[in-house]
Amino acid sequence: MDSPDIIEEARKVFSGPIAFLKSAPALEFLPDMAVNEVAFAGRSNVGKSSLLNALTNRNTLARTSNTPGRTQELNFFDVGEPLRFRLVDMPGYGYAKAPKDVVRKWKFLVNDYLRGRAALKRTLVLIDSRHGIKEVDTDMLDMLDGAAVSYRIILTKADKIKASELEQVFVDTAAAIRKRPAAHPDIIATSAEKGMGIAELRAAVLESVTQG
Repeated sequence: MDSPDIIEEARKVFSGPIAFLKSAPALEFLPDMAVNEVAFAGRSNVGKSSLLNALTNRNTLARTSNTPGRTQELNFFDVGEPLRFRLVDMPGYGYAKAPKDVVRKWKFLVNDYLRGRAALKRTLVLIDSRHGIKEVDTDMLDMLDGAAVSYRIILTKADKIKASELEQVFVDTAAAIRKRPAAHPDIIATSAEKGMGIAELRAAVLESVTQG
């Protein structure tokens, strides 16, 4: 359970200045590692853009689209003035209709970023609470474990299922990540639409970039 202090500090931080910095289609376009970073990963159509908008209390910070797989670059957002940390919106994975060369480019970009980014303190992996961890998610978790990048599971669209079903998803997800070396043991259930878990998510981001 997060303390009231960290939740209030996180609320203030995310109420302050947040601005789009740049998109990086390849490693040479990455910004300087001036501050710590937290990345958001998730399969296409998991609700990543909506969650980022809810997190930052803005309607259009991250682009939402009815076409899954729209984000094909690493998008960086500056948080705070003076700058405190950055959010990184990673390209959605698992979009079946994406051309093979696009998928290959995505894998190289994401894998290289994960393995070589010293400023990356944690990756938040978004999982649709209605479906739980799928095979395509497992591939992402394997990549994170292999890169030794700390990550935490965030369940999305938690308002779309019954409380008893959500509880079971919690149990199943916790069991699935228990033996994974880079996984944070605590899971957060969120709803971008209802605001569920957003305060806890903000606190989790702030803790990630300030620890150590």
